Amino acid sequence: MRGGGLRAYAIAYLLFLYAPILLLPVFAFNSGTIIAFPLKGFTTEWFAQMWGNATLRRAMLNSLTIAVSSAVFATCLGLFAARASTRFAFPGKGPIMGLIMLPLVLPEIIVSISLLVVLLGIGIPLSVFTVILGHTLICMPYAVAILTTAFSSLDRSLEEAAQDLGETKLSAFRLVILPLVMPGIISAMLMSFTISLDEFIIAFFLAGNEPTLPTYIFSQLRFPKSIPMIMALGTVLVAMSILLLTVAEYFRRRGVARTGQKDSGGFI
Repeated sequence: MRGGGLRAYAIAYLLFLYAPILLLPVFAFNSGTIIAFPLKGFTTEWFAQMWGNATLRRAMLNSLTIAVSSAVFATCLGLFAARASTRFAFPGKGPIMGLIMLPLVLPEIIVSISLLVVLLGIGIPLSVFTVILGHTLICMPYAVAILTTAFSSLDRSLEEAAQDLGETKLSAFRLVILPLVMPGIISAMLMSFTISLDEFIIAFFLAGNEPTLPTYIFSQLRFPKSIPMIMALGTVLVAMSILLLTVAEYFRRRGVARTGQKDSGGFI
């Protein structure tokens, strides 16, 4: 069959990529403590252990605080950068935007060590705050990319018409532009939240003694009896990530439909 080889390759690739994720809920509801087949039985004990673990609850609270803060900061800064890059021409625009997008291609280990050296050098103790700074840095390029697309798809004449009717630049932006790019803003915020929630390397270097969900999971992998509970936690995190990405994609498509642009692909 024509294209059959490519189709088989795509199926094999998807199985290789997502089969481990599909196995998470299988072992999360398995009553056995050994991660192996055959399964012993159905149980929700590991989820009960997960919610009863004080250290895990602290790690979850820290991760949610970091993710929400990073998403808000990255989206606000990305909003300014995207607006400036699509609306105005200024000297050094290309290099400046290149520097903003640089964390996309830099290895996170390099970013983490650099931030660690700088923060300790200026006397800032490692804490949840330092992780928020690091996550804002790596989430901002994603927010800029999403919001640049949202701003680029707008008709500039809408803003000019609002100003001709008596609105100031600020009120025209607030009443006309902001509602049109709101789906992009929500998508950028949700994407930044998901990236921050799952990020490990920067949190490992910058969190100090404060646990986050990824660092907590890594620390518990040394203990075989904790593995089923980690499987349950992984199942919850995967479900949250899928839900957030689905919501982000919904708002992205809504924004595309509102502006009348052709949909060229998205998160899902």
